[in-house]
Amino acid sequence: MRLRLREYRPRTGPHEHRVVQPWQPLRHTSLRAPAPIGTLMGDHDGLDRLAGMFSFAAYSRHTIVHVPLRDAVPPDEGQGPLVDLVLVHETLGLRASRWPELRRRLRQGTPLTVRTDEARTARDAALWRARQRHAGRRDELRHTIRAHTFFLFGNREAFAESAMSLAYAAGWGPRQKNVTSGHAALVSGLWGLAQPPGGGHPVEVLVCFKAYPPYAHFRRP
Repeated sequence: MRLRLREYRPRTGPHEHRVVQPWQPLRHTSLRAPAPIGTLMGDHDGLDRLAGMFSFAAYSRHTIVHVPLRDAVPPDEGQGPLVDLVLVHETLGLRASRWPELRRRLRQGTPLTVRTDEARTARDAALWRARQRHAGRRDELRHTIRAHTFFLFGNREAFAESAMSLAYAAGWGPRQKNVTSGHAALVSGLWGLAQPPGGGHPVEVLVCFKAYPPYAHFRRP
């Protein structure tokens, strides 16, 4: 996939950071943070591009991937406040508390075009799924919410698995029942979220497909 991005190089003290955003906003994609269940809802274009952003994040260990979603067209389904999304490798060591300062410094971004490798992403996603069958080998997505932003901290395989889950939703979502009438369809999820100790209701982010109005323009594949 070819992705058009906006790249920033903000500095905090002696440190320079690399932050990328989609060049064009994902206008019909929204995220409600889990409490304990969240919803990521989008049309084909939004879910497909978001899959590309996860794939890019998987192989960009020194880059912060920021997807502004709060300014999207609010969906007419779901409850809870909308949040932005940030993807970061755990090895980068970014603290969510530092994000508001970094976000204020995102000025004068430059154009960047990258290509993702879907075959490599699929291989790493398969590796992630295989690892989950072995005790003690769980590559999870650690998550937190701060400053109206949902942070996911993970590694290459965990982000690759999420990319494949979103790509699946983008491809099969338009084929679900009732989507031509504007109803959302639950298609997949972000399955690698770390769970709190002690059990209780699992933390989830459900991935739903939803066409945007007017629905007369929408046709199933």
